[in-house]
Amino acid sequence: NSQNILVSELAGQSNILIKAEQMGLPLEKGSTAAKNLLQSVKELENIGYSFEAAGGSLELLIRKETGAYQKPFDLKEYHTSFRQYRDGHSPVCEATVKVFVNDMPEYTVAEGHGVVNALDVALRKALLSFYPELARVTLVDYKVRILDGHDATASKTRVLIVCSDGENNWGTVGVSENIIEASWIALVDGLDLFLQRCPK
Repeated sequence: NSQNILVSELAGQSNILIKAEQMGLPLEKGSTAAKNLLQSVKELENIGYSFEAAGGSLELLIRKETGAYQKPFDLKEYHTSFRQYRDGHSPVCEATVKVFVNDMPEYTVAEGHGVVNALDVALRKALLSFYPELARVTLVDYKVRILDGHDATASKTRVLIVCSDGENNWGTVGVSENIIEASWIALVDGLDLFLQRCPK
């Protein structure tokens, strides 16, 4: 019987080990990697992260601690803008993204139906020439939750993004006081995880 461990229940190292084993990324009990992972999960949950529906983000954490992670690209900067027209035309969101892949810079600009879509299109545009397999990935769900709503000035936003390659779905999460930054974190993790899973 396979056990379904919710990440909110990962209060102990044994549950972390079970979750890692389920993902095919086993950790040795008592190892530095297991302790570091547990600490990372606790720290992230303390600032608003929730991994119940974001197994993709958890898998990235485990991969980084177990040495099963190779950085596919370096993010240098991104910028978004929103243009509203007075003549009745639909508003336009534009995103610019600068990344380095194998020390080669890529700078792209893209428009989209909303900020997240524009960022998604721009990032893919920058990466597709290096990773054409990313064309199979689509963003299938996007959820936003406002945290700490009792203090609007210090509210954080948690964004959950679900991606699919047509066969598998995976969720990733981002948290920030800025909804665009939270969305960017989750989006980048979603594409990053897909590349980690691709045969090298």
